[in-house]
Amino acid sequence: MQVGMSRRGFLRAGALAGVALKVSFLTPAAQARLIETPPRPGPDWLTPDGKPKYRLDAIAKVTGAKTFARDYRAPDLAGWPKEQSHAFLIHATKADHTFEGIDLSVLGEGLKPDRIVLHEDLIADGITTPHPDFFGDVFLVPKGETPRLLGQPVALLIYRDFARYDAAKRTVRFDDSVVRYGAKTPFNPPPHYGASRYVRIDGGTPDAEDVFSPFKDTAIFGSFSGDAVVWPPAGEGDAMARGMAAAAQIERDIAAAGDGDLVLKRHYFSQSIDASAMEADNGNVWYDAESGVLHIMAASQSPYEVAEVSAGMVTKSKFRLTEVDLKVGYTVGYGTKDHYLFPFLSVVAGLYGEGRPVRLANDRFEQFQTGLKRHPFWMDNTLVIDRATGKFRIMTGHFKTDGGGRANYSFSVSFVGATAAQSIYYLPKSDFSAAAFASRAVEAGSTRGYGTLQSMSATEMMVDEAAELLGLDAIELRLRNVFRSGMKNTQGAIPGGALRNEEILLKARAHPLWAERAGKKKAYEAANPGKKYGVGYAHVQKDYGTGAEAALASLEIDPQGRIRFRHVAHEMGPGVTTSQAIMVGEILGRVPDETEYGVVRWPQMPLETTDEPYTLSQEEEDRRKENPRWTPRITSPMSATNSVYYLGHATREAARILVDLALWPAARALWSRGTGGGMLAPYDVRREELSLANGMLNAGGLPPLAFEAVAAEAHRMGLPVGVSVHTFNRWQWTEAEFDIPGRGRERRVVDALALRYGEGAPAERRQLETTGGWHFIERAAVSYPPTQRNNAGVTYYAPMATLAEVMVDTASGAVTLLSHHSILECGRQVVPELVSGQVQGGIAMGIGHALKEYLPLYEDGPGDGTWNWNRYELPRALDVALWTQTAEVLPPLSDSDPPKGIAEVVMIAVVPAIANAVTHAIGKRFYDLPITPEKVREALS
Repeated sequence: MQVGMSRRGFLRAGALAGVALKVSFLTPAAQARLIETPPRPGPDWLTPDGKPKYRLDAIAKVTGAKTFARDYRAPDLAGWPKEQSHAFLIHATKADHTFEGIDLSVLGEGLKPDRIVLHEDLIADGITTPHPDFFGDVFLVPKGETPRLLGQPVALLIYRDFARYDAAKRTVRFDDSVVRYGAKTPFNPPPHYGASRYVRIDGGTPDAEDVFSPFKDTAIFGSFSGDAVVWPPAGEGDAMARGMAAAAQIERDIAAAGDGDLVLKRHYFSQSIDASAMEADNGNVWYDAESGVLHIMAASQSPYEVAEVSAGMVTKSKFRLTEVDLKVGYTVGYGTKDHYLFPFLSVVAGLYGEGRPVRLANDRFEQFQTGLKRHPFWMDNTLVIDRATGKFRIMTGHFKTDGGGRANYSFSVSFVGATAAQSIYYLPKSDFSAAAFASRAVEAGSTRGYGTLQSMSATEMMVDEAAELLGLDAIELRLRNVFRSGMKNTQGAIPGGALRNEEILLKARAHPLWAERAGKKKAYEAANPGKKYGVGYAHVQKDYGTGAEAALASLEIDPQGRIRFRHVAHEMGPGVTTSQAIMVGEILGRVPDETEYGVVRWPQMPLETTDEPYTLSQEEEDRRKENPRWTPRITSPMSATNSVYYLGHATREAARILVDLALWPAARALWSRGTGGGMLAPYDVRREELSLANGMLNAGGLPPLAFEAVAAEAHRMGLPVGVSVHTFNRWQWTEAEFDIPGRGRERRVVDALALRYGEGAPAERRQLETTGGWHFIERAAVSYPPTQRNNAGVTYYAPMATLAEVMVDTASGAVTLLSHHSILECGRQVVPELVSGQVQGGIAMGIGHALKEYLPLYEDGPGDGTWNWNRYELPRALDVALWTQTAEVLPPLSDSDPPKGIAEVVMIAVVPAIANAVTHAIGKRFYDLPITPEKVREALS
């Protein structure tokens, strides 16, 4: 994974220059309505049984308060100038001619911009794109060169007043005379983005050692000769050569399949779409040349990255920089506001604001033209099945995707799609490859689904067809091949925990929609001439996390028992600010009184990193981890469905450590008061018997203690009343040992720990609080998961299945979704209402992908600047079976089940379920998405 994994090298210049990074959520000092209402969870927020009455951001959102970055102007922000400038970009709509400049004569004298910024200005001032192999080599197209992609900006226009800005923007929109083009040229794409291959042959049984697998041996990486992928030669040499030999053996096995096997070969296509997040990309930036402070107000899923990359970018330029002050509001991006170029274009605009804040904000036309897209996938699949048993013998899939004119995460998206293609099935032999290509299309990035929607939809459509050809019930075929706990995935790794797909399959088979489908089809069609009825099923399991998840969290209690909670997580829609607070309450028996999210400044955690968690060799990582302050990554962006499990792990560990080090010893001390060891002495009461709930501590029949009393005792005893942790996961949790004063060496599931002591702590312990007022405990030992686990691809899964009931109008070709029922397994639900919201919203997105949403890739696509929701069709309430949709969540196996990340999986199963339902309705199969009325009419003609 050479793309996007070592950006810290670029940032070192900023760090060496002493640039301070300050990242914060909006606060009352912003002179605007607070983003959280109430600002701090309290008794009025919870029901008597400790459940939240509403999201922390609910009232602010429904009353129209300022919650998103897009809502703010300079006068709303404390300390900013009251004057606000505005900017917009001129975009190239051709990628086959040279760019020769802009002609603004259409604006006349009255609408001329106050400042025009061109590529040549940026180069003269030392401003270049950060991380060019990820974000592209230029911000603006150089004069005399061909645009790298359709819709690439060529000029930035800045206005000091809104009225002229607005009029000018409306005047130049759709005017083809503004951008001047020269000679026609062939498209000259950047190098293609990467190719990878995952080959596995098991040892004869799921339990036996694999003959070859990525986890045991290696993943295989290809190069390019023109547009052709070149794989390493097969042989007995290194691991990649042996992997290609295994792939060749699989191809021979497919060719040798006899009459006893069904060999199914199909080609599938999944289209490019726009995520259509309601908040379009935006930023408001003020560069204070006098102080050297760069103030940024931006929408982002990854504020840490925006602050750091901005610092690195500016320190290489002529502009003096002392501090980056980034403010972030809530956002919704579905992945598209993670590692994207727009915040840095906003920084460019701010640098040329001549002392005034400059706001750069896409309207919806511009968002379609430049916003990150979901990758289109072309997939060639082969499935070999034993006819007698219905067992899958072999599956291969060879995928290609178009990443557009900037690399972004295209390579990563491609191989995540490949590693997910097995869906819920055990495959004895498999060969999945993926190649990410560069083109002149609009940039594609980390959109929700991240390659897995594309590959698993194809697999589920293929399995449905295979069942028909074998004469088997489609759920029965799935049951014969279901991936069970302890089996290996196509990378050769054993996923964590219990896999409950079989339980879901049995529930789905018994559901009336499935069990009664034949009879209902006959009755419906008899009663509705010209209408065809069908029911389809699909079942997927989606990984969550990136294999390099890191987080920071902090909990403190004061002598009055008030709890303060700080976390790197910030809100982008799924309710993380609500769920993290509830997690604290589950362990401490009380939700925090004070919360702060989106925190990036952690002076108590003086950690060091080069942020290369995927590319370091084991030898190099072993060397670096000898430094007790080194970690593979500081923190993760809000993406990859990582909040409830990965970011929540930091929350849970901080709370557990606080209980172990402070609350349990303080409670024991209170219970031990009195002659002969007090009321505790006669009892054998252990730590695992401690219960914290409703603001009280209970254990082993002892009198309940109020949380406030225990907190006061912890402070009196000088115990650790503040805990800050850093966590890291590489498909397995890092553990480390710490020498904790007064307790000795302890092993914790974190890789960094800082403590703050109570008021009664002795002087020698107070003297340890030298790092931001905390005692940073340098670890005595650490156990990072081996770097080989990168090849596991994934070890955490969440499954979901969907039954879709449809009607197809044979005259118009329109597909109507009559109802749908989903079955989800997500471990223990922290806030069930948030899970329900994710399910409903995700299914709506999947319905759009299956039936409506589509973007052409090239000249007639969104890069031409004419696309908006007047042309792009999203599903509406009438399209999603609003009043007839149902869902159920499997209960956890125990109260100790961890929660699972489900924000992406909930949108996938409905896509192939609808495709399979349409087939059941009209007897025609579709291999290209979306399934439009035109395609249905053609199939029926």
